[in-house]
Amino acid sequence: MAHEITLRSPLRSQLKLWKKLYQAKYRHQEGLFLAEGYKVVQGLLNSKWKTGAILVMEKKSSDWHAFLSTIPQGIDVYGLSEREWDTLSQDKEPEGVMAVVAMPARADIDALLVHGSGHILLLYRIGNPNNLGAVVRAAHWFGIETIILSSGSADFTNPKVVRSAMGTLFHMRMIQDVNFAETLPIIKEHFFLVGSHIKKGIMPHACKQRTALLLGSESHGLPEALIRLADELWHIPGAGRADSLSLPQAATIMM
Repeated sequence: MAHEITLRSPLRSQLKLWKKLYQAKYRHQEGLFLAEGYKVVQGLLNSKWKTGAILVMEKKSSDWHAFLSTIPQGIDVYGLSEREWDTLSQDKEPEGVMAVVAMPARADIDALLVHGSGHILLLYRIGNPNNLGAVVRAAHWFGIETIILSSGSADFTNPKVVRSAMGTLFHMRMIQDVNFAETLPIIKEHFFLVGSHIKKGIMPHACKQRTALLLGSESHGLPEALIRLADELWHIPGAGRADSLSLPQAATIMM
């Protein structure tokens, strides 16, 4: 239900905290991260993830009057000066709206394997945050709800991941910093494990059973030790002369 919103003035301590959230150690220490852009914030508000606050650039607040009137009561909305906004925003041409997001509790992998439904995506050492965000967006499109990230992967709360996922992140179950050498044998007990390779394997195909799709980085792919664990190996054939597909392209085809 639409209602009038009064913009609050942020405290200096709040601005200092929000600025720190661009560093991963503070995001995890505080259990908070920033999500910038209208579609991203809309995705958050339409999800079960908790919104800590909405931030609006005062200069552009009139552009967001209708949107602000729909924000659920109980969520504080702060108006920031252009100078304050510039200390937080990473957009060259900011829309003027962002959210402070509370990190969800880490999902229990064992419970997920036994009681979860649907396919899962396993990403090994995906260091490029824009690639990770694009893969998250594609996974949501194809109905995959769980992504497990190995240790050494980009932080899913990285602003570039959040932005490139375009709000789909908040409809996913993200599990970070997992030791794949220890966890993949356990996953194999509950899922059909499909590995990916740039040169060898069979063509991607429909799988009737619950499947865990394992993808590596564009630069290095998957290590041989993880490839050997796969129940099946997939390769995307091509007719052109390009060395490879981008990670988001390959992930989309396989998903």
